[in-house]
Amino acid sequence: MKFIATTRKLHGTGASRRLRHENKVPGIVYGGEGEPVSIQIDHNPLFHALRVEAFHSSILEMELDGAAERVLLRDVQWHPFRQQIRHIDFQRVSAGKAIHTYVPFHFLNAELSPAVKLSGALINHPMVDVEISCLPRHLPEFIAIDLSEIKVGDSIHLSDVTFPEGVKPVPRGKENPLIVTATMPALAGAADEEEEVVPAEAAPLEPVAKPGPEKK
Repeated sequence: MKFIATTRKLHGTGASRRLRHENKVPGIVYGGEGEPVSIQIDHNPLFHALRVEAFHSSILEMELDGAAERVLLRDVQWHPFRQQIRHIDFQRVSAGKAIHTYVPFHFLNAELSPAVKLSGALINHPMVDVEISCLPRHLPEFIAIDLSEIKVGDSIHLSDVTFPEGVKPVPRGKENPLIVTATMPALAGAADEEEEVVPAEAAPLEPVAKPGPEKK
């Protein structure tokens, strides 16, 4: 994927504010063998590019002042409530140097699995992406997980996933985290016993005094 950027010479809060008023996004590109460079990018093309999943997990070709550089998206800052990009960071990549980045899981064929097709189970995804380490040429856009054989009660852990050649997962925290489970949906009210409602004792009725004979 390609995008166009230009060098940004003015810095500071005021300069960034003026850029945003001109519908441009301030950013920076760093890493590799070059020095960090402040950049600016047209907002609307960048906004639409960020809606594409591959833009977040692929090697990107940035045309900076006419020269091409290969970069990875590293950070995006958004306005708290507007659909506006406030700042963006990219990192240069070198062909012979390993990179660390996150790529999404794509869960395939769940609707064909015995868990869903025969039992009506729910497929849960405790993890939706994974950090990996690889050379730039091995970077996948996503990691596919085939769920066509999963049954009720089955689970898939990180160690069960086959990664492409040259790609290694970098687990954080747990060494073998859970990725997928297939469980039956809980029926409403089936798990909880209904509490018996005991009617409150009626208060005793006070005797009503009978009217006495009328006095003449």
